[in-house]
Amino acid sequence: MKLLSSDGNHTDLILLDIHMPDEDGFDVIKKLKADSKLKDIPVIFLTDDDQNAETEGFKAGAMDFIRKPFIPDIMLQRIGRILELHRLQTNLAEEVKRQTKYAEECKERMERLSRETVLSLAKAVEAKDKYTNGHSERVARYARLIAEKAGMSETDQNDIYIIGLLHDIGKIGIPDTVLNKTSRLTDEEFAVIKTHTMIGADILKSITEMPGIEQGARWHHERYDGNGYPDGIKGEDIPEFARIICVADAYDAMTSTRSYRDTLPQEKVRAEIVRCSGTQFDPKFADIMVQLIDNDPDYKMRG
Repeated sequence: MKLLSSDGNHTDLILLDIHMPDEDGFDVIKKLKADSKLKDIPVIFLTDDDQNAETEGFKAGAMDFIRKPFIPDIMLQRIGRILELHRLQTNLAEEVKRQTKYAEECKERMERLSRETVLSLAKAVEAKDKYTNGHSERVARYARLIAEKAGMSETDQNDIYIIGLLHDIGKIGIPDTVLNKTSRLTDEEFAVIKTHTMIGADILKSITEMPGIEQGARWHHERYDGNGYPDGIKGEDIPEFARIICVADAYDAMTSTRSYRDTLPQEKVRAEIVRCSGTQFDPKFADIMVQLIDNDPDYKMRG
């Protein structure tokens, strides 16, 4: 075996004779390929054997063969060609790794930017409504917990979190005088409030990179029995994500301080979720919400 080095320290290429006194070239190349420090060094077999030896050599990882007796000038040309090919392959592999890392970093930055943008939008809406600070983030968190316990994929869990953050985005189009009114709303004012579902859906439906992102905004006030708004759809005609948001939204409304009342006791919140299962809420997701409440004896999930 002959090691060819360009600097006396680094081995650029190995010339390996198939026939050697102690072990043949096939045994040696197996050892080379098993060594993490040597496995990527190109190997050229020197042989006077037939085509079968070449076939086995290529299978073992050799890059080329030079038949004996060889002409020195031709051998040097073959070595130069193999070194250049190896250099190109190495550079290509490094470039692929570099570009892959760059693409992953860009993806992470874009995902982070998207999350921050969505969160900023949610906060912009809540800045209009002084009674619901943090509401959208909490609803998003509860919705993801429900989705996780329902066995949904991580992708669906992440999607419903985003949908939860934006479920009230339509309130940006509701007059502050109506949104922040502390006394009882008139029928006309309540009709204005209800339009936030359609306003939100109109805002979000233009986001084509996440199909369905508008469903939480439009349908989180639909009821399982069909008596909700804006479309009066019922049961499983209501998109699944919207049915989850509906439960999460109600839980946060009951466990947060509002202008007209303080936070409700946990047992009363639980009883209300149970009472409204099958009417306001999808029973499946209401049951999961009850399980989450029962797993939170110290009432720490809220807030």
